[in-house]
Amino acid sequence: MAIHPTAVIDPGARLGAGIVIGPHAVIEADTDIGEGCEIRAHAVVKRFTRMGRENVVHESAILGGEPQDLTFAGAASALVIGDRNRVREGVTIHRGSEPGSATVVGSDCFFMAYSHVAHNDRLGNGVILVNGALLAGHVEVGDRAFLGGGAGVHQFSRVGRLAMVGGNSRISMDCLPFVNTTGIPARAVGLNVVGLRRAGIDAGGLRAIKQAYRILLRSKLPKAEALGQMAALGDPLVDEMIAFIRASKRGFHRAERPKEAEAE
Repeated sequence: MAIHPTAVIDPGARLGAGIVIGPHAVIEADTDIGEGCEIRAHAVVKRFTRMGRENVVHESAILGGEPQDLTFAGAASALVIGDRNRVREGVTIHRGSEPGSATVVGSDCFFMAYSHVAHNDRLGNGVILVNGALLAGHVEVGDRAFLGGGAGVHQFSRVGRLAMVGGNSRISMDCLPFVNTTGIPARAVGLNVVGLRRAGIDAGGLRAIKQAYRILLRSKLPKAEALGQMAALGDPLVDEMIAFIRASKRGFHRAERPKEAEAE
């Protein structure tokens, strides 16, 4: 391990092999930091944080901070982070607010400067938050979703797998998987074609998703009828979209304005 002499490390912290800790970094008690992690200058890893291997935490980031929740009363909760994540300058990721609860971050995520992940959020693998993107509490973000700079996501909303959220968008409902959602108010404006291709979705899969998008968001069919037609396509990616919609509690962003979208 390479630990700068000015770093403050509680004896109750558990550090894996090959860790690098920079000047004035703070590692509190009841923390687990996996092998090969790098905690740079002035970063803070607070108690009840569990971190996997080879994560890089840049200057002045704070991991595991107390939740910004008026009901929080100091309960023991956790922040659980996977492997190979990059956490840039000034990022804040808070732990859960209820006793025994956790904020969970997968692996291979990229949190650009000053983005924020609130209490009890659950993020998959390969998620990207661009500078200043903000997630409220209890938000779920699927694998390889991309949130543009300054985007804000309302509490209890979901962002589907391989979804893209445009910069400075205001997200108050769920964002469909594979779809580009952007604006104020946010609207579905097409498929995240670049992200889908980078993820290795083949031409057949793209055609099925495009057809499902037209049925759901362009045909003006009632939702139940649209879902039935989508199911008839018999494609696993479309089935994933259907399952996401059926599980939605807040509704999802359509191609129209929210008030128009809810009129069925």
